[in-house]
Amino acid sequence: MILNRPVSADEAIDTWLADPVLQPLIAAHHVVEPLPPRLAAWPQGTDPRLTGALAGRGIDAPYIHQAEAAAAVGAGRNVCVVTPTASGKSLCYNLPVLQAISQDPAARAMYLFPTKALAADQLEELRGIADAAELDLKAGTYDGDTPATVRSVVRSAGQVVITNPDMLHAAILPHHTKWFKLFENLRYVVIDELHTYRGLFGSHVANVVRRLRRICRHYGADPVFICASATIANPRELAERLLDAPVTLVDQNGAPRGRKHVLILNPPVLNARLGLRASSLLTAQGVAARLIRDGLQTIVFARSRTSVEVLTTYLRESLPSQPGQPSPIRGYRGGYLPNERREIERGLRAGRVRGVVTTNALELGIDIGGLDAAISVGYPGTIACTWQQMGRAGRRGTTSLAVLVTSSAPIDQFLATHPGYFFDRTPEHGLVNPDNLHLLLDHLKASAFELPVPDHERFGIEETGTLLDVLEEDGFLRRAADDRYYWSSENFPASAFSLRSAAQENVVIIDTTGDRARVIGEVDLFAAPMLVHEQAIYLHEGAQFHVDRLDWAERKAYVSRVDVDYYTDADQGVTLKVLDCSDEADDGDGGLRARGEVMVAWHATLFKKIKFHTHENVGWGPIHLPEQQMHTAACWLVIPEPAAAAFDRDTLDGALIGLARLAREAAPLLLMCDSRDLGVLAQAQAPFTGRPTLYLYDSVPGGVGLAERLFELGPELIRAAHQLVRDCACEEGCPSCVGPAAEVGARGKRAAEQLLAAMSVA
Repeated sequence: MILNRPVSADEAIDTWLADPVLQPLIAAHHVVEPLPPRLAAWPQGTDPRLTGALAGRGIDAPYIHQAEAAAAVGAGRNVCVVTPTASGKSLCYNLPVLQAISQDPAARAMYLFPTKALAADQLEELRGIADAAELDLKAGTYDGDTPATVRSVVRSAGQVVITNPDMLHAAILPHHTKWFKLFENLRYVVIDELHTYRGLFGSHVANVVRRLRRICRHYGADPVFICASATIANPRELAERLLDAPVTLVDQNGAPRGRKHVLILNPPVLNARLGLRASSLLTAQGVAARLIRDGLQTIVFARSRTSVEVLTTYLRESLPSQPGQPSPIRGYRGGYLPNERREIERGLRAGRVRGVVTTNALELGIDIGGLDAAISVGYPGTIACTWQQMGRAGRRGTTSLAVLVTSSAPIDQFLATHPGYFFDRTPEHGLVNPDNLHLLLDHLKASAFELPVPDHERFGIEETGTLLDVLEEDGFLRRAADDRYYWSSENFPASAFSLRSAAQENVVIIDTTGDRARVIGEVDLFAAPMLVHEQAIYLHEGAQFHVDRLDWAERKAYVSRVDVDYYTDADQGVTLKVLDCSDEADDGDGGLRARGEVMVAWHATLFKKIKFHTHENVGWGPIHLPEQQMHTAACWLVIPEPAAAAFDRDTLDGALIGLARLAREAAPLLLMCDSRDLGVLAQAQAPFTGRPTLYLYDSVPGGVGLAERLFELGPELIRAAHQLVRDCACEEGCPSCVGPAAEVGARGKRAAEQLLAAMSVA
């Protein structure tokens, strides 16, 4: 790869911003001004060895938020630290933990990180401080990659155990008797990246914390919880919901920051009448290639695994490596093997990797050095996630660049035309529902396996006793003469469910090219039908693999290396059946709003072959795989009869397709969640209502409260969807509103707008 003349980041960014080709694409340009640091004194009594070690690492005094957090923790209060990326949040928990261990070597701490990569990164940071302070710290990670010999050492002697909620759930709590030294002396529990614990995952983790606190009480410990989070709207509420305990909020950031240019870039219009814009992926490729060529180390966030691989391929073609040298452009996503991910992270820190294309796998605080530019291809789904991605650049306090390249999705175009929504609005709320009955029963079973449950004990809800009776009737528990419930099943309850997905297994991807088969990646069970169905092109680090066979029963996909000029994209069909209606509201004029429980079934139907660069459809084929089902919560809106009667069936069908698309984009604006957290389905004659109906359902089993909230916000949802379609300048529909006219029909946009207008009045 040939770089342009080396220049400073400021000069490169200024030159790029002055490019006349770029100017028409800039929908908004916001400059975040630099701030100096605000410092405080070390907390009284801090071990001089620690202050000396930190001084040797360039930290002569703590930032105000670090000092405030340490003081609150020292007073025995649970703490939630909420400051921007790269503001030194890790010292807020490392300092109290190392201070406690320096005073009492028997003291113990547990660190919970949402990913194994983050855990490994933080272990290195913690050991670095301890070694510099000449503390004999015994710390180790305990996860699925930890060898058996190391696990026993961590169990018996680990002063700091670094793990993740999944291992705590399935490997530590069920075997707490092997961890008695940890639980007897547990002083601190650290929960980092708190903002990631929302939705299904967060609801599960809240129940894991309930089980953890229960085990701690059994061993006579009452640990202080230290939480750290990126900026969200309700950090204290989320922390208290997860911990079921009071929390002190620390949110006054004292860390310095460099100047950051934040741009919203809207790809050029190709067809004004149809509202078609250039590809956001290709636009991002041009931006990233220019920045990398100008010497700016750049990270690009894409929304899907396929997008990561396609963009990595494009960048490698436009920025070829020197003969015999590895490419300075790398892909990074879930499904890569651990050693491969660690090697890419090291390359970023060392500067060998000049550009990386990733999913949100690198959104969290893994140390990947000081990048100069961050590009998000399409709106990540929440304001909080967008700022988190943008915060990956400028970690050295120098001038940096952050770019949001909008797609044709309605919410992206809404941000391009209403940038104030992004720049002026507070980040989203973190929503969890730990009392979801579906989750609660699973964790109550796991808790009973760990320790007998007294009949008066409250596990989340007052009706715990009733749930215990239900589990006894089902044969899972046995009530003894001491009025305690004991586990009586042969099964191991924690192994029966995952914290992150309803799918319990992954599909392993095996490369059969050459003489020896090797595992090159994995994909979760729900995504497998879309990504590794037979005849799919599986993309990995820019390389193409043909899926020769998918053994669904064995959860293995066999692939072979190929060199073709296309990739594949799969479609899926969805059906929905209402099981129970729990609430209704009359919206007038025959319109109805309701919520309840539904069964959603989906299956991959066919795949398309998409040509690289031109994105033409060059073929298709059927997919033959089993249907998958989910029991969840939904809200549904029944269209007023007079409004629906004004259109013929074809026009109404098109309008409902557009209505579903608009609702999918508008709902996250109200719920402040990711659009992928919700499923949407429109039926012209719904079996349950007999009328045109729009369903919105939680895309996780049992639901996490999104549909319930939408039921309350029904009128606001209609108004937001109406604004999205009304503000779009296209004539007959486009990807930025109801969808292309080819999908909704020539009258689809107008009909959808009229339906929404009628529903707004009703």
